[in-house]
Amino acid sequence: MKNGKHIARKRFGQHFLTDGAIIDAIVDLIDPRPGQAMVEIGPGLAALTQPLVERLGALTVIELDRDLAQRLRVHRHLTVIESDVLKVDFRQAALALDATKLRVVGNLPYNISTPILFHLLDYVTVIEDQYFMLQKEVIDRMVAHPSTAAYGRLSVMLQWRYAMENVLFVPPQSFDPPPRVDSAVVRMVPHLNPLALDVGVLSELVQVAFSQRRKLLRHTLGQWLQQKNFAGEFDAQRRAEEVPVAEYLRLALALAALPLASKGQAAVQ
Repeated sequence: MKNGKHIARKRFGQHFLTDGAIIDAIVDLIDPRPGQAMVEIGPGLAALTQPLVERLGALTVIELDRDLAQRLRVHRHLTVIESDVLKVDFRQAALALDATKLRVVGNLPYNISTPILFHLLDYVTVIEDQYFMLQKEVIDRMVAHPSTAAYGRLSVMLQWRYAMENVLFVPPQSFDPPPRVDSAVVRMVPHLNPLALDVGVLSELVQVAFSQRRKLLRHTLGQWLQQKNFAGEFDAQRRAEEVPVAEYLRLALALAALPLASKGQAAVQ
């Protein structure tokens, strides 16, 4: 704090949104309605918080910075969870709001945005939708199509559970201090009927597949499948970025169904 002004803290990845036009555009995209159960991650100086709570009537916010949390607590329509978001149980948050589904929004700290997205993946069944400000490069990876440089593990894991869209570009000068990267807002809506599979299996196989993305999969995923005694067919004469999300999902489903003592030989080519 300096003369009552909060100084952005690098360790928290703080960049405060100050552009009024951008703030209005984001709130319009979110379209908050009175009585909706909403949680904002990283409210900071309340640039989005204030217009959101005005439309909602009440809002729950998650803020790690002790000084900012103290400032936010003076607002009687805010419930402040002072915590690292990676430790927050969103099912409990929904129960506390007597809600079956949460709307989750926020300007996520760019230095831990991917861990936050994976953390929320564990709670997708209690989430109605998500609107996040992120580094544009991260959103490009989230929504990437196969056979593109941006397509990778993040694309596959999130596209399994969400329909996603880059809905707004946000330039660096919209923040104080300005980040060194372009930003954007992503809309994430959980699929109504996602393929039910073991998230651990999918996560491991995708991680192996993209571990050496310039090599053909026979050097990475193909060998891993052999170790798992996978007896199905899989074309390993491709690079990881050439395999569509649906094919990774089918492979994860097949692997989860393997008997523990399977003795089949992999039919990778």
